[in-house]
Formats: sequence, C-alpha cells, structure tokens
Amino acid sequence: MTIKPFLGAIILTLVCSFSLLGQSYTSVKQLKGKWKKQYERAQGAARAEQFEASVEILDRLLEAVPDFADGYYLRAGVQFELRNREQAEADFEQLFKIAPDYSIRALYRLARTELTLGKYDEAADHFKAYLAKNPKSEVRKKLAEKLLANAQFASQAVANPVPFEPTNLGENINTNGQEYLPAFSADGATLIYTKRVNGQEDFFYSEKKAGQWQRGRPITSLNTPLNEGAQSLSGDGRLLVFTACAGGMSGGSCDLYFSEYKQQKWTRPSPLPGKVNTKYWESQPSLSSDGRVLYFASDRPGGQGRRDIWKSEQLQDGTWSAPVNLGPSINTPDQDQCPYLHADGQTLYFCSDGWPGMGGNDLYLSRLDDKGKWQEPKNLGYPINTVANEGTLVVSLDGQTAYFATDKNTLGGNTAPSTFVNNDIYSFPLHKAAQPALVTYVKATVFDSRTKERLEAKVEFFDLTTGQLHTTKETDQAGEFLVTMPLGKDYALNVAKEGYLFFSENFALAEEGTLEEPYELKIGLERFVKVKEDARPPKPVVLRNIFFKTGSAELLPTSTNELQKLLKLLNDRSELRIQINGHTDDVGSDEANQALSEARAKSVYDWLVSNEIPAERLSFKGFGEGQPIDSNDTDEGRKNNRRTEFQIVQ
Repeated sequence: MTIKPFLGAIILTLVCSFSLLGQSYTSVKQLKGKWKKQYERAQGAARAEQFEASVEILDRLLEAVPDFADGYYLRAGVQFELRNREQAEADFEQLFKIAPDYSIRALYRLARTELTLGKYDEAADHFKAYLAKNPKSEVRKKLAEKLLANAQFASQAVANPVPFEPTNLGENINTNGQEYLPAFSADGATLIYTKRVNGQEDFFYSEKKAGQWQRGRPITSLNTPLNEGAQSLSGDGRLLVFTACAGGMSGGSCDLYFSEYKQQKWTRPSPLPGKVNTKYWESQPSLSSDGRVLYFASDRPGGQGRRDIWKSEQLQDGTWSAPVNLGPSINTPDQDQCPYLHADGQTLYFCSDGWPGMGGNDLYLSRLDDKGKWQEPKNLGYPINTVANEGTLVVSLDGQTAYFATDKNTLGGNTAPSTFVNNDIYSFPLHKAAQPALVTYVKATVFDSRTKERLEAKVEFFDLTTGQLHTTKETDQAGEFLVTMPLGKDYALNVAKEGYLFFSENFALAEEGTLEEPYELKIGLERFVKVKEDARPPKPVVLRNIFFKTGSAELLPTSTNELQKLLKLLNDRSELRIQINGHTDDVGSDEANQALSEARAKSVYDWLVSNEIPAERLSFKGFGEGQPIDSNDTDEGRKNNRRTEFQIVQ
C-alpha cells in the first residue's frame, strides 16, 4: 500500500530525527520500553493507512509522555489524512509549544494545514517563516512560495467575496447518480451532460421547453457498455467532440472522438482526424461556437507543465491541424486544464492549480487582447473558488449565467454552502467582471420560396469592416443553421444554392448597446426561371450589404463583398439580364430622393460594367421613396426602405 504524500514526509522526518543537545522535550530516541514499542506500532499502523488505530495508540502514548514531540508530529500527520484538520493544527501548535526549534519541515506542514482550514493569514506567516530559514529542498521551497501566493490571494479574496448564488438544475436533470460536465447549444435549448451510475459513464440530453428542462434521456446511439464523457458541443448543436480512454474506443491513452447530428440522430463516433490524438493523454475538448477551433488539455511533450491547454484548427479538408500550446500566458509548470472557450471567441475559462488561488484547482478566465495574445488569467474569485477542486465551467451565450458541477460538500475544510449535493449540475448568475463579451445568434430556416421545400444551402458570414470571413457552413437536412455573432462588429450574411438567386442580410452590431435579441429568420430562396415562362413577376432581391456615403451615391468599401457576389452570379449565369433598383426613405423632398435613388442604382450599374459585365445585360432605375417595404416612422424602418435591389428582366 502506498503511503499518503503528506504523512509519508512526516514519517521520513521522524526516521531521520535525532536528539538535540540541551533540548527540553522527549524525542523518539529517548523513548524506552513499552512506550517505544507503542510508538513503533503507531508508525506501522500509519504506514498501513490504519489511521484510526494509529491515533488511538498515540492518544495513550501522549497522555503518558506529554512532552513527546515526535508523537505530536506523527499524530498531526495522521489527523490530516483523516481530514481532522483542526486536530492536526492543534497537534502542530502543541509541538512548537514544547519544541520551538523542532523542524522547519514541521513549520511547512503546519502552514499547509492552516491553508486547508482557510486560516490564510496564519498560513502566510508560517510559509514566510519557513522560507526565511532557507530550506535546502528547492522543490519544497518553490512549492512553499506558490502556496504563500495562494494564502495571500485567498486572504484578500475571502475579504472581498464575489456574488455567488448557485441553483440546482432540478430533478429532471439531477438524480441519485452523478451528473456533471454540462454542454449547451448556443441557443441554450439543448443540454448534453455526463451521468455516472454504478461506476458507468454515459451521455444524457435534455431540451428546454417553456423555460423548463425536460427529463434527461440517454443518447443511445453514442452510449456503450464502456465510459463516454468530457464532451463539447458546437454552437448549432450538430457536432459533439468527446473523450474516450484506454479500454474504451481508444487504442491507447485518452483520445478525442467526434459525432455529428444528422437525420435526427448522432452518427457513429470516429477518432478526430488529423494531428490532435497521440499516444499521450488528450481530453477535455472545447469547441468554438462554429466548430472550427478546438481547445483541449493534454500531457503531451512540448508543454509548459504536467498538463497544458492546446489549440487546433480545422483545415479545409476537414482534418485538424498540429496543436499549438497556448504558452506561459495560460499554462504553468503545474496542471492547467478543463478549457471552455465562450462563443465570443475571446474569453477562455479554465481550471488550474498553478496560478495564485484558493488552493487545489481554481477557475480562471483570460481574454484575447487586440494583438491576439492571451492576457494574464484572472481568478473568478471566492466563493466560486474554494479550498476544494473546481472543475469545468460553461457560460451561457449572453454571458450572464454560468453552469458547473460540484461535489464540494464532500470535501473537508470546504466553506461552500451545505446545500450542495454530490456531483449535481448547478447554475448561478455570473458576476460582471467575469462575464464574456456580448454575443447574439442567427437561427434560420432556408426553403424554396414557392414550394416551401427545405433546402441544403451554403451560408457565409463576413465581418463587414475587414471583409474577412467570420464563418461558413451548410444548412442541415431540415434547411436550418445557427451562427453566433459577437457584438461590436457589423456582419453580412449570404445564403446561396445552385439554381437559386442568393439571399443577403445585414446585422449592424458595431455600436455599443444592450444585448440584441437573437435573430430568427425564414429565408425563402428564389429559383432561377426564365421570365417568359413565369406567370408571376420575379421578386426583386434586396442587396442588404451595399452601402453608400450619407446623402451620396458613392459606394463604401464595405459594399465590396456583396458586389462580388452579384458579379459572380452574373458571370456564372451568362444568360441573366438584371435591373438595378434604387430606393430611399421619405426624409427630404420627393425630387431629391428620386435623384438620389437613381444615382445610387447607377453607381452599382457602373461598378458592374467596370468589372466587364456587358452593358446590354444591365439596366438601372430609381424609385425614390415611392415603394417602401417598412414604416418610415422608425429608424429601423427607414433603414429598411433605403435599399438597393436587383431583379431579373427579359
């Protein structure tokens, strides 16, 4: 049987102890007869992890020999392993009362005991005293410096607690088993979590209806007689990445697998293709909201410490790139793991025992700066973090609610609320300083505008300021897609399918303000038809992402992506003839609006001609304020009325 590290060090110290000249206490070397045998029995019981028996022997021994310093030292270690931390502290204090110069290692052990008891100022004083004695062990010296930083941080954190009011998710999710590792779709409507019953881990899922989580049900297509767990769900709920270890689907240590939600079920899991999996431990995946960037924890070589957080990106062929270590701005020489990247794409939550904290694994966040570098992590604060180990945290799309699983009530020395149940999933309002950037989403259904048939189409979102692609994806078999959009940028949406005219939309989210309500869209695509064969006049297609200077017909650079889409359409369909239509709101005179609408339509016409579209295939017309599609009584309505369109003509 392997002796516990804390107690093992104490026994080693006792084996190497010796009597000091002129000492005023009794050491093990001075014990005689039956008391020495009793002490040896107590040591043997401690080595065999028969801790209660060891304490009983030491109680009788110390009653008979009350100045026996080594006895107090051993009993303190045994009490610590029994989680009787108060008794352990009392024995250490009695030890130094009778033997002030006993051992600097005992001073170190006392400080660690006080740290677990939440006596942070006392622990800090004793760590300082230990370090002042210039210990020979460099390993223990570095650990003492780390624990001193923890004690100093914890003292301030407890004095300045953050709001923390956890709520159990309820009996439809939490049961007599253990539920943990929650993962949510971006719209918050789907929850996938890991459940352990009788030592078996499986995936369960629940859907939120009318604000209530429905009873969790097993995902039978993914669950096996072995263990599945540590999962991450893409924002649209269609891609699941999870961990399988030796003895399960994995051939070696823990590896990452994926499954896709298709035709109302999850596909057979496959190893993540590419360069993520190795013979080492890979686990705890976190997908970006678009499913194209993956963060995970690994003990592979080349990191900063024992476990590090790594990043991989999906390549064009669907495989995953060679992972990149996040470096010392995130990773420490210790264990940094359980990453969770919020949908804002710039806030990373993770747990670590390497950064200053309350002790054990604490929860931290780091944000990307303007140069794409991770900033120094910030502890989420007390009592979110405690002397217990905190694990994976996930945060809702709006950043206001956090979810986690805890077994804090089972851990000694913990100050968490006593209402916690062993390994249940909880939610709590996340305090402002720990919230990510604001994010909204577009959830849409794409269909044929005439037949109403659902369509599989290509979806592209662009950052209008930079012109860079924000994300691209395909609608599913039901013609649906969901894309998240961090606020602070303006976005262009394009939806295209072979044989149909494209659709565009604009999302102006650059201006600071309150969180936008999610966008729910119904997108009807117009099929290509020859006008003479069509009894119904073709509907104009609104070009939502063509922009002009205010009161001018000068095209802005942010129009480029939309113009290129229109150019490609005309090049791909050489038979197509179109008319460019210009419209305004009702601000200003009728004459001025008519002239402006015509000038703007001509600017688009001129741009197309300058890009080698024959003029005979094009025409333009201004309609002024005469054909509004919305009210002119609101800013939003007037914005919709100021538009450029194209329509197919004979």
